[in-house]
Amino acid sequence: MAKATETYYIETKEWILPVHVHRIRWASIRFSMGRSGATLRLPKSISATQTQDIFRKFEAWVHKTFAKDSHWGTLFKRVEYQTDDRMIVGGRQYVLRLEEENRKTNTAKLQEGIILLRLKREQNPLERQQAIRTLLSRIIGADFLPAITQRVHQLNDRHFQQVIGRVRLKYNRSNWGSCSSKKNINLSTRLLLTPSPVIDYVIVHELAHLLEMNHSPAFWAHVERAMPEYRKHERWLKEHGADCDF
Repeated sequence: MAKATETYYIETKEWILPVHVHRIRWASIRFSMGRSGATLRLPKSISATQTQDIFRKFEAWVHKTFAKDSHWGTLFKRVEYQTDDRMIVGGRQYVLRLEEENRKTNTAKLQEGIILLRLKREQNPLERQQAIRTLLSRIIGADFLPAITQRVHQLNDRHFQQVIGRVRLKYNRSNWGSCSSKKNINLSTRLLLTPSPVIDYVIVHELAHLLEMNHSPAFWAHVERAMPEYRKHERWLKEHGADCDF
């Protein structure tokens, strides 16, 4: 089945949405929204006039979808990064320096509280935003890794006394943390933007998986013994977690 794909962007002052257009030889018209953007599927055989009409209806559907569910506005939120912007994360202050160059990759370096971001000149606004977000997460995560690793071991020694593998901080939007079969504790760098007790809750949650690799009543009993007030930290993540991003 022959298929052609193209991508364009719908932009407002609040968000930038990638739109993936699939033109398929035999297909029905279909709109959908997902974590990678919106998808418009339509048959190759329709006329230019019909295509324009579909695009108008599709963009109206996108705006209605965003108005109905704030989740999409958060996921595709527009963030403007500029030189001399300041970020405060966990009590540490970082100053951004942005340089756009004719280069093939985006890189970042931290030196004495200054994060130097060297960016490709040829990239669209969403690619640029995602690149900066990933680089900031990587650089700041590396800066905090020793302190977070120490905290993981402190909470483990205090409440669980289990063997731990590696502690990792990496950018992740799908969850706040995980515990692998090799006893590695993986935490999202987005946690660095939450209050310290919330970070402790997620660490305790993952450490409890060293005893129970499930979410059974036994697992939650381990969490509650270590942190009796864990439910309020869960509620905080549900209410505010979507806003915690670089």
